[in-house]
Amino acid sequence: MKIALITENSQAAKNGIIHDALTAVAEPLGHQVFNYGMYSAEDSASLTYVMNGLLTGILLNSKAADFVVTGCGTGMGSMLACNAMPGVFCGLVIDPTDAFLFGQINDGNAISMPYAKGFGWAAELNLQDVYAKLFDGERGLGYPKERAEIMRKNRGILADLKATTCHDMLTVLKNVDQDLLRAAIAGEKFAELFYPNCQDAAIADYLQSVTAQPALA
Repeated sequence: MKIALITENSQAAKNGIIHDALTAVAEPLGHQVFNYGMYSAEDSASLTYVMNGLLTGILLNSKAADFVVTGCGTGMGSMLACNAMPGVFCGLVIDPTDAFLFGQINDGNAISMPYAKGFGWAAELNLQDVYAKLFDGERGLGYPKERAEIMRKNRGILADLKATTCHDMLTVLKNVDQDLLRAAIAGEKFAELFYPNCQDAAIADYLQSVTAQPALA
């Protein structure tokens, strides 16, 4: 599985801690981790939690990533922004129990975590435990197991509901504020990580055309 990490500006200084915890768990399990930044508080390209959501939508809908790990100070803003995107089902995950239940019951494709609220001593151990509950073993098996079928059915109903209420990702990209979009994909490694993994030519072509256009004054 291709796992993308996205860190917003207020928590950019913690990107290294988050990335190390994620790779320590995910890579031995056979997953690939792609760090889309921010890499430090001094990065020239700054990501807000709104941009986190837009970038998450791009990565998942283009299949450049299979799962996104993101967050912000409380985790709330990034979760809301992610869930505004078509095809994105993002859970707020604070501890390993959240991670287990989200993986087994909701089986979504993104999580948002708080990286300021409650992020204290041994926070990196909590991160590793969260990632272990998410990425080790099969997700979507249900909890409790006897409710697995109704949970599976409800996931399908929710997916259909979201498909009805949301535009497709290419339409979103064409109608969203283009300066916001340009800023969301301005990270120093975005092109290097995204285009080789993107499986949607239309999305890739549109993003390349946006990058080639000058920003509005």
